[in-house]
Amino acid sequence: MKIAPTLVTTLTQHDIQYDTVRHRHADSSLNSAHAAHISASLMAKPVILEDEQGFVMALVPANQHLKIQELNMFLNRNMHLASEDKIGTLFKDCEIGAIPPVGEAYGIETVVDYSFDDYTDVYLEAGNHKDLIHISGEDFRHLMETAHHASLCLH
Repeated sequence: MKIAPTLVTTLTQHDIQYDTVRHRHADSSLNSAHAAHISASLMAKPVILEDEQGFVMALVPANQHLKIQELNMFLNRNMHLASEDKIGTLFKDCEIGAIPPVGEAYGIETVVDYSFDDYTDVYLEAGNHKDLIHISGEDFRHLMETAHHASLCLH
């Protein structure tokens, strides 16, 4: 599968320059970071949650775990992890387990962990299990400027 067209369109609309990093097949953001020989802390891992109000994408570094209770308190909701079936219907141009961390491009409210505020480089899943997108931290922050920002994981 190619890079997700929704991701390419979003990067183009925001005038974001990017590099593609090819790696061996990997089944998670953490494993993609390892396969590409990049720091897992620089890899934006999307976690999709849901409740009766809809879906939310939380972005945390690939080497961290989302504190769902913290997110629920921040949003005043009672969210839980979305099923792979539901995720597949939201990200039709992506392989399951390789969704790009650009929720708003898919019409999904997004919350970004504060750890990304200082990074000079950020890596994103490209919608398949063999490519990553590398962008500057500044471009990532521009891409996430309308997202919520909160403390979502242990630091």
